[in-house]
This record gives sequence, structure tokens and C-alpha cells, in this order.
Amino acid sequence: MSHRSDQPLVSVVVPAYGRPEYLDVAVESVADQTYGPIELVVVDDCSPDSIRPVVDAAETDALRDVRVLRHDVNRGACAARNTGIEAARGEYVAFLDDDDYWRPEAVGRRIDAFESAGEEVGFVYAGQEYVTTEGETTNYRVPETRGWVTRDLFRGAPLCPFSSVMVRRSAVEEAGPLDTRFPSWQDREWYLRLSEVCAFEAVADPLVVRRVDSHGKISDDYERKRDVSYPLFLEKHRPLARKYGKRHENALVAAQSRSLAHSALANGYHADAVRLLRRSVRYDPTQTSSYPLLAVSLGGERTVEAARRLKRLGERLRGRREFRALGSETNA
Repeated sequence: MSHRSDQPLVSVVVPAYGRPEYLDVAVESVADQTYGPIELVVVDDCSPDSIRPVVDAAETDALRDVRVLRHDVNRGACAARNTGIEAARGEYVAFLDDDDYWRPEAVGRRIDAFESAGEEVGFVYAGQEYVTTEGETTNYRVPETRGWVTRDLFRGAPLCPFSSVMVRRSAVEEAGPLDTRFPSWQDREWYLRLSEVCAFEAVADPLVVRRVDSHGKISDDYERKRDVSYPLFLEKHRPLARKYGKRHENALVAAQSRSLAHSALANGYHADAVRLLRRSVRYDPTQTSSYPLLAVSLGGERTVEAARRLKRLGERLRGRREFRALGSETNA
């Protein structure tokens, strides 16, 4: 496929650690993009076995450049993303986790959003489809938060993980690198800093596919989130929220407490969840989503499990309904 010579270069950063059975699909989904030019930077975070043979074997002839960088020691996914950002030469930087993959229009649609929105937009993210390893769709995530979103993020407005995100290089340089001290919430912490320097735009279509299976996710580690990420997040960002006013500082504490409570419930820490949700309500009673979660937490394990099943069903039905609506808008 031919591409315009004046199109800006997009650098795609893929942090990788093992999982070659996923990585080849991720790499080839970058090569299959309808947009060009693209350079691919894969950062091997000291995998037990080098991932270079996987990248070398993939069909990547359509890409402008392909590089594989390797850490001498395992430093974590966000350190790998920072290494990729430093090596990237593009005007835009996009991220793709090694266990996710993109639809062919994923890069082009986000570049179109940048070009339509103007220079103030430095962050564009896309919708997601969640699929099992057998290919069954379990959920869709349709992004809605857009504009100058700092105040929305204080209140816990949803965004999407790294694989959905493309950022203008100038915004990255102004906001600074990812903070590798965080064992979780690294994405949200960075997005909050980016929101101070640029506006956000969203592409609703599910251009990103996330695979759902039994391999480990760092967000499952509740204790590190409780003991490290939560206090560090508040220490770092409460002063920023306070600049916007006391109610925004309170909103940040309430939202992060509720987010941590979700993780507590998912990992069986019911007493922690109750304590955190009471704190959320105390700091900001207007965040009404804390109340049903508190009621569920007080009900014990049976209530939590029943609510979890209902939530999964509701998300699946809602996501499919939103996806059908998107299809109707596209075909109109």
C-alpha cells in the first residue's frame, strides 16, 4: 500500500518480557497498519530468552525501521517504555503491550484525530475489544473522556491502558517520562501529568484488542498497590489537585480510594474495601459510584461474588450495545 511522503513518522514502542506466543501477533499487527511511515521499537526487558528471533521472524517489511533493544536486567514495563521513548524518532509515539494487538486502522485513525483536532491535542486514545485466547469477545471499552481532562481525572474518569494511547512527542517532552517507582497505576499517573500540558481526544471504535487469559497482570498485586502505589500517588498528586481547589483534592483522594477498593474486593480484602470506601464517601460524597460498592462490600463474600457476576454480564451487554451503536453511526 502506498503512503503520502509528507505523513509524520509514528514510533511504536512495545515493551516485551517473554511471551513469544503473543509477541509475534503484536509485531505483525503493527506491520499490517494501513498507515505509514511507522518505526517499531521493541524493548526486551531482560527476558529469560531473547525475543529478537521472534521479531526477526515476523513479517515487518512494511515498516520504516525495526529495532530491538535489550535491558541488561529486568526493570519493569514502564522502564522499558521509557527506553523506547528515548530511542523513538517519530513525531508521535504509540504504545502496544506485547500481549495485545491492533486492528489495521489503529494508527491511521488516531493520526486523523490528531490532524482534525489541532495542536492543543497531544493525547489520542482508542476503544478496546477484550477477547479470550479462543477468540470470543467478552467486552468492549468505549472511551468518552476528552478535552482538558485534569479535573475529570481527579474524579476518577476512565481512560484506557497504554495499548490504546498515542502521544505527541512534544507533550511527552513537556510532561516527562513515566515514573518507574509505581508498581501499578503507572498509566494513570502519567496521563494526569500529560493532562496538564495538552488536551485529550478519543476514537470510540475498538481499534485495540486485549487478550484475556490466565497470564499474570501487575494490577492483580493488591498489596503493592495498597502499600506503594496508593500512598505514592496521593503524595505526588494531592499538591497538584490542591492548586485547583480543596474540592478537587478531596475528589482525588475519594477516587483513588475507590479504585483501590475495587482491587481489594477482587483480591478478597473485604475489610480493606469497606475502610477505603468509607474514606471515599467521607472525602467526596458527590461521587455516588462509591455507595453501591460500599453496600456490596458490607454484604460479604456472597454479595461480592454475585455483584461481580452481574457486573461482568452488564459490561458485556453494554459493550456490545455500544459497539452496535458505533457500527450504526459508521454506516449512516
